[in-house]
Amino acid sequence: MARIVVGMSGGVDSSVAALLLKRAGHEVIGVFMKNWEEQDENGVCTAEQDWSDVRDVCDVIGIPYYAVNFAQEYRDRVFSYFLSEYAAGRTPNPDVLCNREIKFKAFLDFALKLGADRIATGHFANLRERDGRMELLRGVDSNKDQSYFLYMLTQEPLRRAIFPVGGMTKAQVREMAREAGLPTCDKKDSTGVCFIGERHFKPFLQQFLPARPGEMRTLDGRVVGCHDGLMYYTLGQRRGLGIGGGGDGRRWFVLDKDMAHNVLIVEQGEDHPMLYARTARAEQATWIAGMPPARRFDCTAKFRYRQSDQKVNVEVVDDHVIVRAEEPQRAITPGQSVVFYADAVCLGGAIVTNVLDRGCANVRIR
Repeated sequence: MARIVVGMSGGVDSSVAALLLKRAGHEVIGVFMKNWEEQDENGVCTAEQDWSDVRDVCDVIGIPYYAVNFAQEYRDRVFSYFLSEYAAGRTPNPDVLCNREIKFKAFLDFALKLGADRIATGHFANLRERDGRMELLRGVDSNKDQSYFLYMLTQEPLRRAIFPVGGMTKAQVREMAREAGLPTCDKKDSTGVCFIGERHFKPFLQQFLPARPGEMRTLDGRVVGCHDGLMYYTLGQRRGLGIGGGGDGRRWFVLDKDMAHNVLIVEQGEDHPMLYARTARAEQATWIAGMPPARRFDCTAKFRYRQSDQKVNVEVVDDHVIVRAEEPQRAITPGQSVVFYADAVCLGGAIVTNVLDRGCANVRIR
């Protein structure tokens, strides 16, 4: 029997993770992490409801529980990066950094102080040991697999981790919670920024970064509208541009950001060649095994979470990697993570910094 500390969010996945470990005979302790202290735009502190749900779940399961406040660590290690990336015109994914810095660093350190042998979370992912190294694998439920968000983890935290629901589907998780009488069985899945939750994005970001409205221009320099601030837009975006009719009647899309002149570059048509590229440079690479498979190798990759696997070639060059996709990729976005896979195994990933060949030939829309 091991002492396992479970990171409990107040959601159904972590609730069932704790239930499974308790049923397996382990000594289980539930810990709720409070990492954001402000109310949402409706004056509601969602963390209070989540903490209440954690207490109710732990009472049903019959395990002790604690709350720990990592708000300062979150602001210093995650949210400051989130803001700096938006200020630089990129579109960050704070969830991957939150997993590395909070759930599998600050939380892990806290759990070890409680005498934990392992920590567990409700992530849909799996682990196995092979040749003395831990491998991170996709979750069984392909629609819920969260290995993409865990690629920044290294060997040390993975050796301490357990993902009890990784071999289950979401439907199975909810059914088990329902049968066990857990109050979170039908609770809606959380969305939005990690720990901050669902927000109206513009007013939320305005609290921390000054907005600089400017012009929307086409590639040939024609002014077609005004933007509210470059930080509010991402490559490939269609909604919220506020451009009326005109042109050829097709919808408008964001192609690029001219940070030096505070101009948003837009054009019409979802198949515009400048929305597509095959090659990207990415930095801050993390390899699950501690090293890349080779200096150059073929694998599949996701340039965003919900994307299907894309065939790529990866070249490791000193402090960065060059990723070359077999097919043109739509709206590869600086600031987002490209995550590499060999079948079910997550190899690691990196953060896109530059798109190298926008407008590549032979674009095919499916």
